[in-house]
Amino acid sequence: MKRVYLFCSAGMSTSMLASSMQDAANKYNLPIEVQAFPDGKIGEIVAEYHPDVILLGPQIKFRYNDIAKEYANTGIPIAVIDAGDYGMMNGEKVLKTAIKMIKAK
Repeated sequence: MKRVYLFCSAGMSTSMLASSMQDAANKYNLPIEVQAFPDGKIGEIVAEYHPDVILLGPQIKFRYNDIAKEYANTGIPIAVIDAGDYGMMNGEKVLKTAIKMIKAK
C-alpha cells in the first residue's frame, strides 16, 4: 500500500481533495491510501507512517523549501499541489501526479 499524504494549513480543504483522490484510487483498484493533515503534523506523520509522497496545499507553498530541506534525507518526494487542480478539486489529476512521483523515486 502506497501512502500519499497531503498537508495544508488546517487540513480541512485538503481533506476534500484527499477524499476525491481516494475515490479515484478506489475506482481503479489502486493500492493507495490518501489522507490529509495540518502542516504542523508533518514531522509526526513522517516519523510514524513514512509516506511515499508528500503533497503540500497551495496555501503553504511558501513553506516548500523549508519542508523539502528538512525531509531531504528521507527520500520522500515532496511537491506543491497545482493551484488549478486544487481549486477544481481534481483528485484524479493530483493522484496521477502523485503516482508519477512514486514511480520516479
